[in-house]
Amino acid sequence: MLPQEELIQLAHTKMPFGKYEGRFLVDLPEFYLVWYRNKGFPKGKLGNQMQLVYELKLNGLEGLLRDIRHRFPRT
Repeated sequence: MLPQEELIQLAHTKMPFGKYEGRFLVDLPEFYLVWYRNKGFPKGKLGNQMQLVYELKLNGLEGLLRDIRHRFPRT
């Protein structure tokens, strides 16, 4: 289980590059995450976060991150 602060951070993380730059990771299209799953996620923290979002979407749990983002807004 991830610590609360890591989930809050994940809920607020945006894609830093590419076609979907600026979108929250949880709002990336599923086909895009599947493509990365097949190609290989980026190395490091971003790749780990993208992989977790992929798993959450795969299990229909992406709503949890959206709820967290709304309950714990960042300034």
